[in-house]
Amino acid sequence: MIKKTLAIIFICLVSLMAYSQESIISTVKVQGNIRLKSSFVKKITEVKAGSKLDYLLLNQDMEFLKRLPSVSHAYYQVLENESGSFDVIYNIEESFTLIPSPSIYTTNNGEFAFRLGVTEYNLLGRNIGLGAFYQHDVFESYAINFRAPFLFSRKLGLSVSYQDLTTLEPVFFNNSYADYKYNNESIEVLGLYRFNFKNRIELGATYFKEDYNYISGETSSEVPQTLSVKKWLAKFIYEYNNLDYHYQYVSGFRSIFNFQYVTSTDSMLPDFFISWNDFFYFKRIGLKGNWANRLRLGLSQNDNTPFAPFSLDNNINIRGVGNIIDRGTGAIIFNTEYRHTLLDKKNIVLQSNVFIDSGTWRNPGGTLSDFTNSDNIEVYSGLGVRLIHKKIFNAVFRIDYGISLTEKGSRGLVFGIGQYF
Repeated sequence: MIKKTLAIIFICLVSLMAYSQESIISTVKVQGNIRLKSSFVKKITEVKAGSKLDYLLLNQDMEFLKRLPSVSHAYYQVLENESGSFDVIYNIEESFTLIPSPSIYTTNNGEFAFRLGVTEYNLLGRNIGLGAFYQHDVFESYAINFRAPFLFSRKLGLSVSYQDLTTLEPVFFNNSYADYKYNNESIEVLGLYRFNFKNRIELGATYFKEDYNYISGETSSEVPQTLSVKKWLAKFIYEYNNLDYHYQYVSGFRSIFNFQYVTSTDSMLPDFFISWNDFFYFKRIGLKGNWANRLRLGLSQNDNTPFAPFSLDNNINIRGVGNIIDRGTGAIIFNTEYRHTLLDKKNIVLQSNVFIDSGTWRNPGGTLSDFTNSDNIEVYSGLGVRLIHKKIFNAVFRIDYGISLTEKGSRGLVFGIGQYF
């Protein structure tokens, strides 16, 4: 009996040792990449040579790689070698990452405006972004930015940006408005930290100077015609990302929380905060459909000021409403759309969409009941089309036409690069 028991134990131990040996990864190889460095891919992924074979981690690495601007698609292979261990191969389909960003549009007063920019999203083959743009929108503006999420380690990175932005801004007060020349010159430094596959934060500060100069329109003794102030802004961003990408299709949930605290060097101007959270939900519908949703909840310091931070804008939240037609100290915005693939060739996709954009705002100095005031509610619906290149990062050219479903009755076209959300 004892001999039989010892024999069973021996067989179990041998089997366990054999299983452990078969489950070990001997090598991790990266192939298909051209500009993206193999050493960089191995640095930022979880699966390592010498570790135990874990298909959950392999799938997680694939989803993580597909989120990089430099990767349009990724998949893995697991091959057993002669020694009984396994070779893991990461197959990379790269995106073209030197992306120009031209745009042409007209301003509210009918003037011609344009922006010319270019960004490299895979500098040195290490997923480093470096970009700049020049803009002429009545006035001239420019900016340069640097973003390296994995600069110091697989979890720690850095973002630095500088901008000198000058625009013609409407300022609303007493049921009227005036046009101001607005200038914002700023430099921002953020630390980037990724806890794990799904969670990351950004933390840092911005030093900026704001100038407002009256040009035309209504005036008021309570609203200054010139204003120049230097400010500090502390910023905190937390992102939870559980999205799954397959070329133009997206599924899953994502949440981005943004909190900013602004303090002024002018003691006459009070400190204030602004905070918002964007919730995204995407679902595949059949083989060619994609349902996309975005909910934004935002509040700021409720000062009775014509310079309130949340704006109602064609290009940001409600398609068809116009460019910066109102401002508020709080916002609730919901966008939903159904995207359907009409044509899917090797690299080119033609996609249609039908959407509903809705939102409501809290008036500066108002109350939470403003959110239910019919005068503050906007609802628009419309149709759009997308032309997508699979192998160029963010190469989505979109056109949408939105029509008001309320009595306000406005409508309009919206052009842009990238999905609306």
